[in-house]
Amino acid sequence: MAGSGRLALGTLPVPGWVRGSGPAVLGRLRDAAVVRPGFLSAAEEETLSRELEPELRRHRYEYDHWDAAIHGFRETEKSRWSEASRAILQRVQAAAFSPGQTLLSPVHVLDLEPRGYIKPHVDSIKFCGATIAGLSLLSPSVMRLVHTQEPGEWLELLLEPGSLYILRGSARYDFSHEILRDEESFFGERRVPRGRRISVICRSLPEGMGPGEPGQPPPAC
Repeated sequence: MAGSGRLALGTLPVPGWVRGSGPAVLGRLRDAAVVRPGFLSAAEEETLSRELEPELRRHRYEYDHWDAAIHGFRETEKSRWSEASRAILQRVQAAAFSPGQTLLSPVHVLDLEPRGYIKPHVDSIKFCGATIAGLSLLSPSVMRLVHTQEPGEWLELLLEPGSLYILRGSARYDFSHEILRDEESFFGERRVPRGRRISVICRSLPEGMGPGEPGQPPPAC
């Protein structure tokens, strides 16, 4: 995509988007950890990137997070969107959330520099509900999920630019998740070179919280 900064996988053969430690975990998380490649068109990705860039430029990259989960990042919470971007977010809501789920009104935007990464963590149930959905912009990355009690059970998601990932249920509560740093960024034997990555993250409302309740730390996804 000319002028967008998108970093693609180039000459790599088209891979699957989810791999795991075995058939049992793949079956268990089939509907709980989902990747939808190509969810955004190139034009839609450009629309979001252009809208977010001026706001992100007002922030410096940071290397200490409030819960030590992220390194090399800047972030913002965004409630006001252009009409075109709102239409995209409405598609995310329809694809990832059930009709009865209420979404947190600010959308979390996380910008990782090329050498930035997200450490393994489980988002607190105080701050996020049962479903998290994120759009990946600019750079491919690998998200790894590891069972918190059985570390031999794991799943990896290949997140290309324009893809949508969805974590719900067991994937949300029973598995930690992380974004691999550049030197560790492999999907099986395939090298997945990391560049700057922006994620646009929608979250369902935690139980007992009102949709506009302020002051809730965002997830690191």
